[in-house]
Amino acid sequence: MGTAEQNIIVKTSTEIEVMQQANSIVAGVLQMLQQEMRPGLTTRQMDRWAHDYCRDHGAVPAFLGYRGFPASLCVSINEQIVHGIPSKKVKVREGDIVSVDFGTVYNGFYGDSAVTIPVGKIPAHKEKLLKVTQEALERGIKQVRIGNRIADVSAAVQSYAEEHGFSVVRQFVGHGIGSDLHEAPEVPNYVQNQPSPRIVEGLVIAIEPMINIGTANVKVLKDGWTVITADKKPSAHFEHSVAATKNGPLVLSRRQEELEKKQELQEL
Repeated sequence: MGTAEQNIIVKTSTEIEVMQQANSIVAGVLQMLQQEMRPGLTTRQMDRWAHDYCRDHGAVPAFLGYRGFPASLCVSINEQIVHGIPSKKVKVREGDIVSVDFGTVYNGFYGDSAVTIPVGKIPAHKEKLLKVTQEALERGIKQVRIGNRIADVSAAVQSYAEEHGFSVVRQFVGHGIGSDLHEAPEVPNYVQNQPSPRIVEGLVIAIEPMINIGTANVKVLKDGWTVITADKKPSAHFEHSVAATKNGPLVLSRRQEELEKKQELQEL
């Protein structure tokens, strides 16, 4: 797809370092929310914590005011897929799954990542959904290699999710990221029947599988933001910002708990 490839803005190694700093702040926010998640917590409180952590670390919340979004953090519970608006009235409950999506601007570059967090003990079908969605993201990340195409990322995500009986959201996709939150190319979580941009050194993309237990169809609520599954069955959302380098994919937004897990696996 010639035009898409021409619009792709590759990053220098210095810019990628700045983006790693932007994303490390995002990772810190998401890790904090994982640690603090408990029944009775309001989604508004999560938003305040995220906003304050970001500001305390010298960054600006990227989503606040973006296209009119009224908060710093997207909080989407159970059948909510993405773009849930935090509220003082909404409290999470035992057994919920809570998708939190956060972005920063730091020294002119963006960071963006998401994680779906269980609240207390969750049912087995939700547990499986979280594991499969997270693994689908990891499989997509492995395809961020120079010479591959975006479609290779899409295929890896889609095939893994569908193998496990889940559906892939089509109306919302991942994206390039850099000095803008959303840049070319689009990164769908399913294979499209059209040419796909080549992955080049310095490309940075946000890969974000949104995987549903039931139908792939979605609805947008009256608030104009919150996206839910059409059949109101649970959905999970995981996202990382990833750079294509000579040495393979570099995940800019890894959380500390993920790094520790990887270390443990290497030591086994």
